Amino acid sequence: MTLEIYWGSGSPYAWRVLLAAELKRIPYESKLLEFSKGHLRTPEFLALNPRGKVPVIRDGDVTLAESMAILAYLDRKYPDPPLFGRTPEEAGRITLATSELDAYVREPLTAVTRWLFGDKPRTPDIDEALAKVVPEIQRVDARLASATWFVGDAPTAADLVWFPPMRTLVRANARTEPRSRELNLFPFAELYPNIGAWIARVEKLPGYDRTFPPHWR
Repeated sequence: MTLEIYWGSGSPYAWRVLLAAELKRIPYESKLLEFSKGHLRTPEFLALNPRGKVPVIRDGDVTLAESMAILAYLDRKYPDPPLFGRTPEEAGRITLATSELDAYVREPLTAVTRWLFGDKPRTPDIDEALAKVVPEIQRVDARLASATWFVGDAPTAADLVWFPPMRTLVRANARTEPRSRELNLFPFAELYPNIGAWIARVEKLPGYDRTFPPHWR
């Protein structure tokens, strides 16, 4: 049976999985769900994931939720190219990079991007979130100054996990320039040129266009 991927446009977690499937050239059936139409609350979808969140995959008798679990599953079933490295050191560094995003960046960056795309006034909470995010982005830009990819000489899970939130900031630049300027995040690709070049490399990967959020077009 063909792998089925249930996803939602704009979900960074679903985007990781789509990028992985394309990188590994895994044939899959796209199951695009619309948040606004309540597709994630239907009995059919809740039977796949009672938490009502994407991504979810169905691969024969295997149904699996949570993006990192899905990446691990796909990497074991389709080992080439590897998402988690070829050596113990690479595996450790890749897992470190993905963990850093989740532990230190995800929550404050979500607050910043929601403010950018919204219309609420700026509050101290946004400034606190920005103060946490900017040093992390600077570290990533410094890392990519001497590296093509996060770890090793090919894209890995680290790149797939970091790409969606960074690409979302680029979109925010395009759609909410005044707000981006207010937070000193514009022009993002010029402020962080190594991240900008890395984003361009990801966008050139085979199959990337098929993963692009439809509502961003």
